[in-house]
Amino acid sequence: MTGSTTSVDWVERVAIGASAACLAHCLALPILMAALPALTSVLAVPESFHLWVLGLAAPAALLALLQGRSRHGELLPLALGLCGLSLMALGALVLGETWAETPVTVAGSVLLAGAHVMNWRRRHACGC
Repeated sequence: MTGSTTSVDWVERVAIGASAACLAHCLALPILMAALPALTSVLAVPESFHLWVLGLAAPAALLALLQGRSRHGELLPLALGLCGLSLMALGALVLGETWAETPVTVAGSVLLAGAHVMNWRRRHACGC
């Protein structure tokens, strides 16, 4: 494996991890807080958390997906990733504390993670 392939794999892993962390946050934390009201003051997550996660996920995702596009030449992983990032941004920046924030953000995280897996497989399948 070449050095550049290894660095792309590392970026892809970071991007998948960020998507998974976002998904876990969006699904597990509300359930935990609903089940254990006494912990809401201890586990309070500031609204800026969503901006920080988006700020981490967007550059890592774009870098990995654009590099994958340049190697395997397929547009689908990049397009799915952009849709996922758009949904995540919509949830974090527009929907805020509304009922729609969690489902929109979860859908974005799942799309983005799927795009990374697809990108990873296509890079390895083409021998890039």
